[in-house]
Formats: sequence, structure tokens, C-alpha cells
Amino acid sequence: MKKQADLFKMKERESLEREAPLADRMRPRTLEEFIGQNHLLGEGKVLRLAIETDQLPSMILWGPPGSGKTTLAMIIASTTGAQFSAFSAVLSGVKEIKEVIQEARETWGYEKRRTILFVDEIHRFNKAQQDAFLPHVEKGTIILIGATTENPSFEVISPLLSRSKVFTLNPLIEKEIEVILRRALTDEERGLGKYQTAIEPEVINGICQLANGDARAALNTLEMLVLTTLPDEKGVRRIKRENLKEVLQRKAYLYDKSGEEHYNLISALHKSLRGSDPDAALYWLGRMLEAGEDPLYIARRMIRFASEDVGMADPQALQVAVAAMDAFHFVGLPEGNLALAQAAVYLATAPKSNALYSAYQKVEKDVRELENMPVPLHIRNAPTSLMRDLDYGKGYKYPHDYPDHFVEEEYLPENLKGRIYYHPTEQGFEQEVKKRLESWRKRKGQKKG
Repeated sequence: MKKQADLFKMKERESLEREAPLADRMRPRTLEEFIGQNHLLGEGKVLRLAIETDQLPSMILWGPPGSGKTTLAMIIASTTGAQFSAFSAVLSGVKEIKEVIQEARETWGYEKRRTILFVDEIHRFNKAQQDAFLPHVEKGTIILIGATTENPSFEVISPLLSRSKVFTLNPLIEKEIEVILRRALTDEERGLGKYQTAIEPEVINGICQLANGDARAALNTLEMLVLTTLPDEKGVRRIKRENLKEVLQRKAYLYDKSGEEHYNLISALHKSLRGSDPDAALYWLGRMLEAGEDPLYIARRMIRFASEDVGMADPQALQVAVAAMDAFHFVGLPEGNLALAQAAVYLATAPKSNALYSAYQKVEKDVRELENMPVPLHIRNAPTSLMRDLDYGKGYKYPHDYPDHFVEEEYLPENLKGRIYYHPTEQGFEQEVKKRLESWRKRKGQKKG
């Protein structure tokens, strides 16, 4: 009966494999079949040596979708002869972890085989769930392989991270994806080799470009193209650019509004603006908007930039950034994107100065670290007779009563007399501001520094 049950399970598994999507059927089974990640798996590289010598640490595989994380974990288990247990952090909890750990103990006790526990999307586990792995990783009961698309520094708890080796997987380059696609087209057992196909080179190139480094996405696109293209009278499926356009409604953008890519792209925009490159600024702005980023988040960041990186070099920059936000509120999508684009170009081409930002940082430091002394009496408000009797406002010199509307007066508290926070640059309008301040400070006897 057991042999019959095993035979049934084997046939069921073979049937499922035949019906599985192309990306699953074409999953590499050995290191030799694996495409990409040569920085980890090339001859003599650390991960390949660890696999070949069966000296595996627990590890975190960090990389974008379709870069081979799950496949690599399965190959590691197969190559080293370990028991492979896999579950998704989306569907599993502490109860399932305990069951897998108990099974790992039994496998080691009866068969002397180690268990590789593969956790897909490990970043979705909360702290308590990740803590559940710690003692078993430390004892060597399991070799943990976690897969994540998110930066493990932020998403994996420090104790688990310190007990694991992080390996970074890169998006596949277009040449690597092309190798995978052509292999799928010729493989008669697992791929699409049983279909007679004639694919224009432009189609292959298009799939590779649109895949964004994701092999799974590329294979899914190829499979849909082949299966939805009817054969001609000779039985050949002739796939042209028009077929690709029909299948691809819109490019799948690599973007996670709450993850690392979100911060990478806004950083790229900010640095392009600061570097006075309007073309790069427009590109990164477009990347975020087309991927679905909240336009008002971008507007807020540009308003911050207008004060932090342009400042008094062009006071108009802040008005332009605020106006772009208001315009977007008024017009909405998609027309409002142009208002943001106009603001981005203005900010990128404006003269730059961080003098205002630096000045306020110094102010914050003094406010936190020095004694907050009372406001000097002569610049206090005196709305009542009692306050006037207490000398509030006494001796205040009204600047408009003096030549050039300027008076040599001290407005800082006693412990900060003569302190200079703001040092304007020679950029843009700030050059004029600098001349005025130097004149006033000279009359007050203040030093330039």
C-alpha cells in the first residue's frame, strides 16, 4: 500500500509540474544551470565554496523579485543533501515554525540529515516570530535561509542578522535574461520547445528590457506570448512586435512605496536637484510619478529642498515649490504632474546655498545646549502700564526713525551677544544679501565669522 501511495504522490507531483507556470518549470536545478549572480556563485566565490564544501551558514538572500532567491535556496539544499522545508512569512506563524523545528530534530535524529529552513519574505515576520528562530539557529538545529526584497538592516532583527550571513543578489542583466528566454524556447521537456516558434529579435530584446531584471516576469511574458499566438498553416507561431504590445499593457515598475526603493528614488531626485541637473531630476521625478508615488509627498520634499538647498540664493524657489503643490491640488492627475516638473526644473537650475540650513542647525544646537536667557527688556512688548513700569520696551530704538532704516542695536540675549549664525554665500540673490549684512555688521562692530 505504501508503494502505491508513493507512486500516486510521484505521479501527482509530475502532473503538477507539467501544469505549473513556465517560470516554475524552468527553475534551475543545479549551480551549472543557474544564470547570474556570478559575484556570489562564480568559481572560487565565497557562497559557491560554502555550498561545494557543505559549510553553510544561516543566511539572508537579499535581492529584487526574480533574481533567483528561492531557486538558489532549493539548489543549496539539493547540492548539500539537506532536507528542504519552505514556507512563506505571509501565511505562517510561530505555530508552523515550531512544527518545522520538531520535524528538523527528527530528521537529524533518524537520518542525520540537516534541515534547510527557507523563509520567503522574511521581512514580513514580526519581532516575536523572528525571535523564534534564534535558539535553533544558534544550536544548528536548522540552517535558516531567509529571502527578502527589503534591506535586512531595517527589516531583520539584529540578533538574527548577527547570526546570519547576508548575500546580496543583483537584478539580472538583459543578456542573462536573454539566455534564460532562449533556453525556455528550446527546452522540450520543461519549456516551450514543443511549440514551433519564430520570434522577431526585437521581441526578445523588448521582453528583456521590460523585465527590469526579473527573470520570472520575463518568462511569464514569453509564455503568454507563445500560448496566445495562433500557429499559421505550417504550424509555426510567428511572434512579432505587435503581439508583445498586446500582451504588455504597461511596464511593471520596480517600486515599493514603503520600502527601500522609495527612499532610493527620492534620494536620487534630491541629489539631482542639488547637483543642478534638471534632466536627471525630471527622470527621477517621472520614475516615481509613473510608479504611483503620492505626488504630494514629492511636492513636500521639493518645498523642503527649496529652503534647505536653495534658500536665500533664490527666495522665489520656495514660492515656486509651494505654487506647484497648490497647482497639483487644483488640477490633479495627470495634468498636475507638469506643475511638479516645472518646479523640479526651477529648483535644479536655481543658484544653490545651504547657508540658511546651516544657520538654523547652529540655532538648534544653541537652543538645546545653552541657557535660554530672558528676552532683553528693550525688545519686550509692553501692552500694559505695569509692564512699562517694569521697563519692558524701555530704550527700544525704532529703526524707521534712523538713516537707512537701520540702528546699531543688540537683539540677542546676553549670553549670545555678537553671535553670527547666517553666513550668506556669493550665489544668486544671496550675494546682495551678503553685501547688506556686511555693511550692517560693520556698523555694529561684528566680525564676519
